[in-house]
Amino acid sequence: MPERPMPGTGRQIAALLAFLALSHAVSFLGSLAIIANAHGWYAAANKAPWTPPDWVFGTVWTVLYTAMAVAAWLIWRQRSAPRRGALSAYGLQLALNLAWAPAFFGMYPMLGTAALWLAFFVITALFLGAGLTVLRFGPINTTAGLLLLPYISWIIFSASLNLYAATTN
Repeated sequence: MPERPMPGTGRQIAALLAFLALSHAVSFLGSLAIIANAHGWYAAANKAPWTPPDWVFGTVWTVLYTAMAVAAWLIWRQRSAPRRGALSAYGLQLALNLAWAPAFFGMYPMLGTAALWLAFFVITALFLGAGLTVLRFGPINTTAGLLLLPYISWIIFSASLNLYAATTN
């Protein structure tokens, strides 16, 4: 297949802004369930001793969502590599990421501990989806793959918090 020409600067900037908007839209939508429940059941819940202060979550997630968007944009820019599978994996993990907060925070008032176990299932699938995304991104653009490694580390950390909550609440 012949190499496609690199998109112009304007199109590249527009694409980067679109990836950033999509990523931060997922962050915003997920945060709605957190905001609605952070001072409710979650404030009184048993939390892991290694749970950081609340402000850390927003700060870390903002950086991670930005890095995820830049990584996806770097893959989109690659004109000679097969990008479809990599970007599909990115979309899958983004959807799983969006599903976690409503499962963990939003469903607990209705389902109790079962919601925390459901959320643990979702975050485990998210870990696998993010891992698949790294495996797809890395061969196309090393920087894009590396940009997702802190995200995977944070997913593992978050999964440990989720598991603790599921086993103690």
